[in-house]
Amino acid sequence: GFEFVEPVRKIKTGVFNDLGSRLWGLNNTSTPGADINVQRVWDELTVGNSNVIVSVVDTGIDLDHEDLAANCLETGHINTNKNSYEVQAGDHGTHVAGTIAAVSNNGKGVAGIAGGNSKAGLSGVKLMSCQIFGTGSGGNTSLAIKWGADHGAVISQNSWGYPTLDSTPSSVKSAVDYFEKYAGIDENGKQVGP
Repeated sequence: GFEFVEPVRKIKTGVFNDLGSRLWGLNNTSTPGADINVQRVWDELTVGNSNVIVSVVDTGIDLDHEDLAANCLETGHINTNKNSYEVQAGDHGTHVAGTIAAVSNNGKGVAGIAGGNSKAGLSGVKLMSCQIFGTGSGGNTSLAIKWGADHGAVISQNSWGYPTLDSTPSSVKSAVDYFEKYAGIDENGKQVGP
């Protein structure tokens, strides 16, 4: 049986005013195949969805950045370096967050893959900063990944790694397994999300 049926509506965006030639990894018109062809996704599928939370396990996100603030959660961030909820902005975490969800089509900065469409009034995905790098005593990677799953994230972005799979701490492997099992699940074990 079916739970619900609805028509599939195409979203037409045209070219975003902040999708420049320097973002060749998103939409490369000079070298076909050297990009992720995001324009087609925006035109035919989605520009993002504010019901989707992405935890960025990295340096802290600049939560006040003019091209990110609208797509950042108001609360729910963690800084495992300082064992607090106060995130310290870092270059790499902010860069990664921009690639994911910089507000698109707002004439500022860059376009994020799932940053929404400002001119059309469509929100992008929500960003959760789970800081593991930066100043402090050293971040708790396992805690940051688990935090994301326990606080609504359905995607965990981790652009860092260990020299080999065998050198990955078992606590981090367990946290990834936990995220895969519990992210996007409510207290009754039912899938939630858009």
